[in-house]
Amino acid sequence: MEFQELELKYFVNDLGRIEEKIIREGAQNVQPRILEINLRFDTPDNRLSQSGKVLRLRFDTQTHLTYKGPSQSQEGIRLREEIEFIADNFQAAKAFLIALGYQISMIYEKYRTTYVLNDVHIMLDELPYGKFVEIEGPSPEKILYINELLGLDWQRRVPESYAILFERLRHQKILPFRDLVFDNFKDLAVNADDLEIQAADQSTG
Repeated sequence: MEFQELELKYFVNDLGRIEEKIIREGAQNVQPRILEINLRFDTPDNRLSQSGKVLRLRFDTQTHLTYKGPSQSQEGIRLREEIEFIADNFQAAKAFLIALGYQISMIYEKYRTTYVLNDVHIMLDELPYGKFVEIEGPSPEKILYINELLGLDWQRRVPESYAILFERLRHQKILPFRDLVFDNFKDLAVNADDLEIQAADQSTG
């Protein structure tokens, strides 16, 4: 069995307008807005992140254990190996990874709402530093069709992960904290320039 992830990601100004558009197009809501808590694990010498790999434990309605391989570009869309399965117990899974010698390298939170349209998943993400749309599907053609449907600027796609964007922001603003959680950002204003990206929707907000 082949495990892979094909996705596009965009920073946007108006997530509500995009949600209205996909609802009009007949998208099905398969996961209402929910808070995700993500723990990223690495070796003490950060071998995973240095090689472009991710080991993640996520909790939303279930506990997900995920491995992602280094990413590459396929027709401008990010492609990477992804292996994910459901674990029975979040705390047990966390203890299991620590017992193997991994340690938590960062914690990050986001609110996510998920729709499906034409076999493509459209994720509306709210992170402490901004709002994003992720489009994930089985082929570049289906992803590009949804991209055009949403009217997002292809040239403004974001190839970096949320963690890499956070590291960029940490260095630029000299942030004293490690974790990308909402409490850390409650008194911190962040815009697209701080992340060195541009909004891909048509709003000028």
